[in-house]
Amino acid sequence: MSMILFACVVRVRDGLPLSASTDFYHTQDFLECRRRLKTLALRLAQYPGRGSAEGLAFSIHFSSSRDVACMAICSCQCPAAMAFCFLETLWWEFTASYDTTCIGLASRPYAFLEFDSVIQKVKWHFNYVSSTQMESSLEEIQEELKFQPPVLLTLGDADVANGVMNGHPQMHLEPAPNFRMEPVTALGILSLILNIMCAALNLIRGIHLAEHSLQVAQEEIGSILAFLIPFVACIFQCYLYLFYSPARTMKVALMLLFICLGNVYLHGLRNLWQILFHIGVAFLSSYQILTRQPQEKQSDCGV
Repeated sequence: MSMILFACVVRVRDGLPLSASTDFYHTQDFLECRRRLKTLALRLAQYPGRGSAEGLAFSIHFSSSRDVACMAICSCQCPAAMAFCFLETLWWEFTASYDTTCIGLASRPYAFLEFDSVIQKVKWHFNYVSSTQMESSLEEIQEELKFQPPVLLTLGDADVANGVMNGHPQMHLEPAPNFRMEPVTALGILSLILNIMCAALNLIRGIHLAEHSLQVAQEEIGSILAFLIPFVACIFQCYLYLFYSPARTMKVALMLLFICLGNVYLHGLRNLWQILFHIGVAFLSSYQILTRQPQEKQSDCGV
């Protein structure tokens, strides 16, 4: 039976999960332990480098250095030395793969989800390779634990971390919602292609007009801006369709207004059919953006 059941890598300063192993355990006790691990991750900066939170069936172990911490849920039969040896190996693997700048700039949960394959490999090694093959590493960790024992908690303390601890006032901490957009449709892909085409036409015409205006008159400056502003608006429409953004309706209306006004201003440099084509694409893109709704991804699903 596996003794190391789950592992994750988090950023110490804010508890942001950077990567995690895939869950195959869905018992109520395990899911409750996962919840307490997430709560504990938010308070790692208040603990020393190593610690353990022990429960009846599962234990949480964590090991942190600099701004990266590795955490694991293990069965109670798992020796502490083995758990911390696993966490230390995982820490070295992660910090060797990603530099501190990338880690510091990560803004979304599980930004390094591809590291999951490394976590699974290291976890399998510690679960199924004979302990005699890791004897020297385990002995070294055991010596370190004698001189610097980890802080000992109970799983109940992880809940206290969400309330009053070390004089901090009680607060309710919840992870921010992680929005995931609905699947892209064929009509949506068509609107993206047409939008990129319109953006390219606006950019080319705007640059061409600027290059050939040796003495730029006030009207020509207005025409150049009337090409370049819809170019930016088209690109931003593509972004709004692909990614979630707050206040989407207002942004869509604003981009649509820019494109329509720019094309109306260009009457004379574009014929009626060209203007109607650009405005029609803008309306199609706006409709696609507003009909592609975000769906909230639950934190406990997936990893």
